Amino acid sequence: MSGPVLACDLALALAVDVSGSVDAEEYRIQMDGLAFALNDSVISEALVRARARLMLVQWTGMSRQQVTIPWTTVDTFEALDAFADRVADDPRVWRNYSTAVGEALETTMAAFSEVGDCARHLIDLSGDGPSNEGIEPKALHPYLRALGITVNAIAIEQSEPDLTAYYYENVIVGEGAFVVTASGFADYPERIRKKLLREVTQQNASLD
Repeated sequence: MSGPVLACDLALALAVDVSGSVDAEEYRIQMDGLAFALNDSVISEALVRARARLMLVQWTGMSRQQVTIPWTTVDTFEALDAFADRVADDPRVWRNYSTAVGEALETTMAAFSEVGDCARHLIDLSGDGPSNEGIEPKALHPYLRALGITVNAIAIEQSEPDLTAYYYENVIVGEGAFVVTASGFADYPERIRKKLLREVTQQNASLD
């Protein structure tokens, strides 16, 4: 006899860096690129088949992280299109603060209590710099592991050439966790598409 059918296969939180190092054009590149990636035919089909739940978080310095789009079930293509449109239209909450990666993870982690019926729990964090205030992201790894939350990252190395190594050592956690590198914001749309493709289809490093 088979086990219970889960309400969804994947809960995916999209955490986007809006710190002071990200200008207005770079913010727009991130949001438009993310919306475009969600509409990729392979990604969208995988998300709908998974009855995925998606959430968007904007994050910057200490005490400045906000869920701007709460958990949304995307069990139809229409629902996914509507979510992608909301991402593209999401107004920026902050623009002149520091980079608190640990607090971004802490805030996002807490929201997973609402999606306990999903099989996989995943945080997809985008950033263009190392954490420079607040709790160290690595200090949260035991809690993330205990909750079964995987953290993957996209390192935007526009002004931080060693950011990928920093994210590998301090940010990502969980079985199969990985970092994708964008050499600058111009590379973000294609890199986030490949990152999401790898995440939602559970494919391997051949996509890097």
